[in-house]
Amino acid sequence: MLPPMWPKKASLAIVTFGVLVLLLEVAKFARPFTAGEALDFRPRNTPAIEPFAPIPAFKAPAAASRRPILEPNLIDPHDALRAFYLALWRTEVGAPGAVTRVLHYGDSPVTADSITADVRSLLQQHFGDAGHGFVLIAKPWAWYGHRGVEVQGKGWHIAAATQTRARDGFHGLGGVSFEGDTGASSRLVLAEDHAQIEIQYLRQPGGGVLTVEAAGQTLGDVETEGPAKEPGFQTFPLPAGARTIQLSVERGPVRLFGVSFERNTPGVIYNSLGLNGGQVQVVVRYFDKPQWTEELRHQHPDLVVINYGTNESIYADYIERYYPGELRQVIERVKAAVPGASILIMSPMDRGQRDSNSHITTVPALPRLVEIQRQTAAEMNCAFFNTFQAMGGEGTMARWYDSQPRLVSADFTHPLPAGARKVGVLLDQALESGYRQFKAREQQRIAQRETHQ
Repeated sequence: MLPPMWPKKASLAIVTFGVLVLLLEVAKFARPFTAGEALDFRPRNTPAIEPFAPIPAFKAPAAASRRPILEPNLIDPHDALRAFYLALWRTEVGAPGAVTRVLHYGDSPVTADSITADVRSLLQQHFGDAGHGFVLIAKPWAWYGHRGVEVQGKGWHIAAATQTRARDGFHGLGGVSFEGDTGASSRLVLAEDHAQIEIQYLRQPGGGVLTVEAAGQTLGDVETEGPAKEPGFQTFPLPAGARTIQLSVERGPVRLFGVSFERNTPGVIYNSLGLNGGQVQVVVRYFDKPQWTEELRHQHPDLVVINYGTNESIYADYIERYYPGELRQVIERVKAAVPGASILIMSPMDRGQRDSNSHITTVPALPRLVEIQRQTAAEMNCAFFNTFQAMGGEGTMARWYDSQPRLVSADFTHPLPAGARKVGVLLDQALESGYRQFKAREQQRIAQRETHQ
């Protein structure tokens, strides 16, 4: 029996989800993971949540599926977003520790938290704010940023997978490695309180010591010495009101990959993982496979967004000969690492260029690349979001450049803040409408099952 102090709506939501759990056990949906794995919503480093008590039958509202929400730009014929939607459902009812985790890999706009910041903000407004998630500890690019976090670093040797590259291929979750000797440091300033910080580093022979401070108080040390090279993770609780975090190498060498900020509340964590010049071939050729696999598994993501294509779009021969195979390899690696996660292939935005008449037109090979992404997503049981079509298709950047206010920069590729917000809103609307349609289907299925019992 549910506690009497719970609000009626919350109790009804819990009942709904509980029946769904039972339905999943009976139906044994065809997915590459078990129902138990799909419904393991335990946060990292916390005890298991006690299962719900026995619940009465639930009748879905008759109107639940009368008007299904259609989203033509989000293609998901195989119900590939089920794991993500189930996580959102659990988060929506406010179950303890119910955090929906998203990893969004992308190219240069994502390095500035463009698009991703707006999606994060909207999802957190609707489902709860569980924290900022992953942030790099220094700026590999002058425009790198994460909305709500100031980042300053000094004394680090920075190796991004798209540029200088780490020779061992160890680039961490975000594709960038930071190596520092004694005296290297980083300062991160939060706009809002968080409950904890996780340091993501490389454990290695001869590794040094990193000191972590918050609001002038020493939280502890990270000992990075280890018998072999492998990803390391260490979490520190943050004192109430602590907004300034200082990372200092007390004894080098120390190699970091980033930090992650979280709250102790149900909600969404939307990680922005952008690489300047990012492409699928970077993941295939320059990410150490076992190391990246371990990084992904540590995150326990409910959704992985693969949002590359802009940088490939001007190479027509590469798109036809190599791109499909390399995209498949990235998907295969993600599926192998986190088989319980949903995968969304997100197409690039429009990309413009001036033709011989000085008119701004879409680069010729981009529509073909988008079509390959759509086909590959369908073949590999991934969802697909057609950003290119959603924003207006061919010629969009010409219209954006001529609009007032202007929505894209003079390279006809990188969106200005207002343009990035348009794309972020489009993606959020697609995901949330897909989620509501998923809930309507499941509620009707539950109601039908209960009617025949």
